[in-house]
Amino acid sequence: MAVKMRLKRIGAKKAPFYRVIVADERSPRNGRFIDEIGYYNPMTNPAEIKIDADKANKWLANGAQPTETVKALLKKSEILK
Repeated sequence: MAVKMRLKRIGAKKAPFYRVIVADERSPRNGRFIDEIGYYNPMTNPAEIKIDADKANKWLANGAQPTETVKALLKKSEILK
């Protein structure tokens, strides 16, 4: 089972809000997930990013692969160097 860190979209039409989740790569985008580690709000200026560093590091150490977008968010929030 491959585990990914990715975004789950919630929020209204034309007002996106994302949760950063850890899920099996085979589950659908807004389907079942293993753990929720933070959120990302692109609608605020500047964009609001809040990710639990301890949980993120734990999942990265356990082999979870972040998507490109989540990798960029982890770098912005200084969890990944």
